[in-house]
Amino acid sequence: MSHLQRYRFLFALLAVALVAALAVAGCGKKETTGEKKAPAQHIRYNLGVEPETLDPAISTGLPEGTILMALLEGLTRYDANQNITPALAESWEISDDGLVYTFKLRDAKWSNGDPITAHDFVFSWLRVLDPNTGSEYAYQLYYIKGAEEYNSGNGKREDVAIKALDDKTLQVTLKAPAPQFLGLTAFQTLYPVNPKAAENPDWAKSPETYVSSGPFKMVKWDHHQKIECVKNPDYWDAANVKLEKLDFYLIDSADTGYNMYKTGQIDFQDDVPTQEIPALKASGELDIFPDASCYFYRFNVTRKPLNDVRVRKALAMAIDREAIVKNITQAEERPAYAFVPPGFKDADGKDFRANGGDFFKYDVAEAKRLLAEAGYPDGKGFPKLKILYNTNERHQKIAEAIQQMWKQNLGIEVGLEAQEWQVYLESEDQLNYDIARAGWSPDYLDPMTFMDMFVTGGGNNDTGWSNKRYDELIRKANSTGDQKVRMQAMHEAERILMEEMPIAPIFHYTNPNLIKDNIKGVIVPPFGTYADFKWAYVE
Repeated sequence: MSHLQRYRFLFALLAVALVAALAVAGCGKKETTGEKKAPAQHIRYNLGVEPETLDPAISTGLPEGTILMALLEGLTRYDANQNITPALAESWEISDDGLVYTFKLRDAKWSNGDPITAHDFVFSWLRVLDPNTGSEYAYQLYYIKGAEEYNSGNGKREDVAIKALDDKTLQVTLKAPAPQFLGLTAFQTLYPVNPKAAENPDWAKSPETYVSSGPFKMVKWDHHQKIECVKNPDYWDAANVKLEKLDFYLIDSADTGYNMYKTGQIDFQDDVPTQEIPALKASGELDIFPDASCYFYRFNVTRKPLNDVRVRKALAMAIDREAIVKNITQAEERPAYAFVPPGFKDADGKDFRANGGDFFKYDVAEAKRLLAEAGYPDGKGFPKLKILYNTNERHQKIAEAIQQMWKQNLGIEVGLEAQEWQVYLESEDQLNYDIARAGWSPDYLDPMTFMDMFVTGGGNNDTGWSNKRYDELIRKANSTGDQKVRMQAMHEAERILMEEMPIAPIFHYTNPNLIKDNIKGVIVPPFGTYADFKWAYVE
């Protein structure tokens, strides 16, 4: 989605720039007849797209994750400083060997009044792993003993080591130590769903059937316009939720959203029109937050000529990333010559990206040589491919720039194709594209959240690429808690990924936002979602 989680005994694992995810500050007040009037506790936020789904088992995007964080909750949750905190679990114990996690659930209930139990987690996690569910994120549960076997059709449901010892005790046994597992319990795929509600296959499509466990509940969904939420009085921590109403606008035009912000129709817009960024930065109106994410292009390696690594490398090396971040995005993004962004600590305490370095550079001469070697000298005979992107002015401008770079540098013509969010995601999933714009935000604070995406047949691979050695290295990294072994394996895997180039990194994100001065307490994390509104309020 991108889109987009976490741990804490590993939480040395993120550099200061990312750990300092920010709570929005500001000031402002209304006055009438000389007296302060309490403002309505109502925030209007433009999400920017119609969500593909609000079922956490099959959700994959950052926009969906943002809504799900408001409506649902996991065993744990991240606070404003990106520290893992108890959520539906009030405490947990981890065995000395790092394999057995025992979570004690607090007294909490669903928005329909049902108690939230350990059995609900067993049901929900097995539902994710059920091959019939088709969860692209099922692999995030593969750390659990028996999970991968069940999901792949080679094992039994009853052999998955997820147990409810009683209504309030959930026990999980891993197949190997995984320092990142605790953070995953805050990730959307591991949110529980209400078993009675989920009996209805359409339960997540309507406010009438949606059952919440989080700080808000949905009351209205006007498709392609707005999702209206209100405070959930049944939420276990409702006393600390100040907002009474939270509206998610679904306007996919950054220009329209910007105009709505300027005219006071919305309070918070995170898709800022690129042409407005320089003036907004100069005026101090723009907040730019850290974002440990990567903007990249996928190549469909099952289609000619993209099945030739020389073609993929030529296309990647003929993109002037410096020009893109300087002239188009303009929000302090960094050109990307590797996949994993800066900010994750390596085994030696240094930055993973700094240790790994760059894998390629902007090199038109080498790109032309590779394309000629592949049989297309000066682009002659090269078929007209298309760049696919989801409807958005910034994605279009980036695609137009790359289209021109490839024409000028390589002599090839490519077309452009825009699709609405849900259609675009389906096209990527079905490999119904040539070259596709993509973005990836970490699901937790470890480089593995980038690396395990491209294993053979991975639910979020979406390139058709496969490499046996790459798969072995990811398995090696996931079979030990030894950070030195893990990180070394991931460095080697990233090198293979960049040598074979099924993707072309473009830049590492920042997160520019427009937020009204009187909106406080919104957490804009450097990963996982666009914003967390649990602690938000209007001053």
